[in-house]
Parts: sequence; C-alpha cells; structure tokens
Amino acid sequence: MDAQDLFDSVRAELAPEESRNRLVPLIEQGAVPPSVFGTIAAEESHIVRSDWRSLHLLASRAGEPTAREFFAGMAQGEGLALAKLPALAAAGGLTEQAMADYEPMAGCQAYPVYFAWLALGGAPADVIVGVVANFAAWGDYCARIATAMREEYDVTDEACGFFDFFATPVPETVALAVAAVQAGMDAGESHEREARRYGRLFQSYELMFWNTIADSCA
Repeated sequence: MDAQDLFDSVRAELAPEESRNRLVPLIEQGAVPPSVFGTIAAEESHIVRSDWRSLHLLASRAGEPTAREFFAGMAQGEGLALAKLPALAAAGGLTEQAMADYEPMAGCQAYPVYFAWLALGGAPADVIVGVVANFAAWGDYCARIATAMREEYDVTDEACGFFDFFATPVPETVALAVAAVQAGMDAGESHEREARRYGRLFQSYELMFWNTIADSCA
C-alpha cells in the first residue's frame, strides 16, 4: 500500500460517519438562530489559535522537508482564517468584547486538545494522514454553511469569509500531504494503524464540535 492508497482507504472508512453532523442540516434549514454563527466564531477563535501552535510544533519536529512544508503551510492558513472570524462573530451578534468574554464548551475544544497532544508525540507522517483524511468532509460542511448563510440568513460575503476560505479545495496541499506521507512510509516512519486511529479520532472530535453546538441551540 502506498500513501495515496492509505489516504483513499482511510477516507472510505470515515465517509459513512460524516452524516452524523447534526448542526449543518439545521443551518441549511434556517432552523437555528443567527447567534449560532457567533458561537461558532467564538469557539473557533480558541481552536484556530491552538491549531496554529500545534502545526508550528509539528513543523519543528518533522525531519522530512515535505512534512515541514505541509505543516508550515497549514499554519499559515490558520493565520489567514483567524482574521476572518470577527466578521463571522458580528453576523452572530457578538461584539469584540463578547468574543473575549465567551467561555468555550468542552465538547467543542476536544479537537484542538487532541491535536495538541498529537503535536507533542505523534509521528508527523501519521498525523498528516489523520488531518487530511477529514479535509473533504470539513470543506463540504463549510461550503454548505456558506451557502445557507447567504440563502437563509441573508448575510454579507465578508461574514461568510471564514467558511468560504475552508470550502475552497487546495489540491496542492493534498498533493504535498501525499508526498510527505510517502516519504515517511519509505523511511519506515509511518505506521498504518496509528494513522487510521488518528483519522478516526479526528473525525469523532470534529463531530463532537458540531453536535455540541447543535445541542446548545436546542
């Protein structure tokens, strides 16, 4: 099995669970108040900052140049995404002060905590598999939310910017990830069992993020 086969296999394993996201369909139906966007923005303000640090740590630990480039590029993307959160928060009725005062929910913060744990000790190539395996689902969720924000909530393009950013596919990033994992496999530094586990747990923690917010809207 080469790196592309591993990515395809893990992706196929995770796909059936993607429909367990209960929040995105509610947003598409306009069934939750606009304040949900403020909640997402406030939670993401903690997540993005944490993931930025985790990615830089992984880049510093990665001995393989392609893996370092992948993590550094991802960290740069997190920095760009962070700048788009104030407009999303405003669409949900949150002021800058309210964002600062917001207390995050444990179910939403499980993902970045797990990522930070992996950044400390996970094999970089295996972490890449775990992160990338959920790219398609995350991008799909973001695209659907951006569409619903415009159609059901009549918000500005600026307010949709965070979701538009992640909804845009970046084939070069995926190609870099495949190359980095292949290099890790060739060097004996990638472990299929761990990579699959990371992908499964990343997906579970992401679903926990969405469903915790769905429950808070009930």
